[in-house]
Amino acid sequence: MARTDHPLQTVVDACAPLKFAPLPDIRTPEVLSVRDHPGTEHWYRTDLMVAEDAVPALFDQITAHHGPGHLLPAATHFLRALLREPIFMVSAGVYLTGRAPLLDPADLWFPWRSNASFGTPMVTGARIAVLPDDPHAGHPDAVVVADEAELDRLAAACMVRAFSPIIDAVHAHTRVGLRTLWGWVMDILHFYMLNPARFLGRDAEAAWDRADRLGDALGHAGAVTRARPRLFPFCENHPRGTWAVRGTCCFDYKGDPEHGYCTTCPLKPDSQRRTELQEWIRNPALAP
Repeated sequence: MARTDHPLQTVVDACAPLKFAPLPDIRTPEVLSVRDHPGTEHWYRTDLMVAEDAVPALFDQITAHHGPGHLLPAATHFLRALLREPIFMVSAGVYLTGRAPLLDPADLWFPWRSNASFGTPMVTGARIAVLPDDPHAGHPDAVVVADEAELDRLAAACMVRAFSPIIDAVHAHTRVGLRTLWGWVMDILHFYMLNPARFLGRDAEAAWDRADRLGDALGHAGAVTRARPRLFPFCENHPRGTWAVRGTCCFDYKGDPEHGYCTTCPLKPDSQRRTELQEWIRNPALAP
């Protein structure tokens, strides 16, 4: 039986039980999930922000006011401020509902605040890819695809189209490599399926396999990466005893040498990583 609610709303609803669910704000005629944006001075639309050559000045302002002083972590921090929520929406949508929100640079907005930072991004487009047997297949905003592989190809192509202008602009301004920048996207895409699986007590390997398939499509769509993230079991038979290792370092340690390597850093020895993660199990307050 056909559903009358919006398929994108099902993604929002599926994320509601999660402890960590960084969705973007969504403002469409049928889906409204927005926060207040105090201190917002300007809204930048992805394609226009790049066309107007605003990225270099915004990057420099954020770095000057908030750091880090090193370009490598500054570049990944900038991507995190802009792309974390859109990536989560796609990854969580695919994993939790089998539906893929389709990003568009003309529908992705970033609020610039008076303290020289970005607020939560906003999505104003509602297109979403669904399979033929999906009860929402008849909705006007549903894009019906033949199978899961086609759903992944379309979702990945839309992500690359939406993110490439920003990533290319950051690369041009900072000279940080495209493989580093796209590697951050690839890593986050994977973690944002694994994280809900761990929280909900689901099969971590199955979630990772699903992320790998979407990651394959992202690579075929044009995301260049040096290495892929990997699953890392650290406590046998524990429901949350599996985490992961990034394929690409975020270089936070260069901005804060005292902090050292992150737990998920590919540069950290697995023996140290395992010890830290097992401490998460003993003391859940330490876990992300």
